[in-house]
Amino acid sequence: MNLPNKITITRIILGVIVLLILLIPWYALGIEWPEYVVGSVLVNLKYIVAGIIFVIAAFSDFLDGYLARKNNIVTDFGKVADAIADKILVNGLLVILAYERSISIVIPVLIITRDIVVDSLKMVSGNHGKVVAASILGKIKTIFMLIGIALTLFYNLPFELVNFPFAELLLFLATIFSIISGCQYYFKTKDLLFKNTK
Repeated sequence: MNLPNKITITRIILGVIVLLILLIPWYALGIEWPEYVVGSVLVNLKYIVAGIIFVIAAFSDFLDGYLARKNNIVTDFGKVADAIADKILVNGLLVILAYERSISIVIPVLIITRDIVVDSLKMVSGNHGKVVAASILGKIKTIFMLIGIALTLFYNLPFELVNFPFAELLLFLATIFSIISGCQYYFKTKDLLFKNTK
């Protein structure tokens, strides 16, 4: 197994760890995470730890892709594993954050719906031997989404100290860009989608 694939598998493991940290009912196990006051913000160490692991995992997302392209070792396994890692890391966290009311439920609903549509379109285009490259908006969406989630886990600090909802703004923009890039993908593949329906 090549290095990029190993990094991707590590990201899957890190993603699962982050989800477990946030999902496990620690209070039921008699475990309480320490809390600290930063300015006027009450910070729970659980989210800081989850945020640090998330940042490491998010960085590995760029690293494995860079190494795979640089060394020309892109594999089918890597593509599938990369998609799984992204869904666990991003979509899983969005659902949890929405459940905890840290973000709007609209965000994971739109993001996950968009991903389902785009993944379906990728299957159709792939069956016809057509590969549609990711748009610049899709890449910007990913950057905004990752930074927005990280800031949310870090209580939007230091921006929260001046009452500027930077994390919320980034996630809102990421959702908008996600929808737009999804529409772009649809228009690039719609001819294949309706090829045999005329």
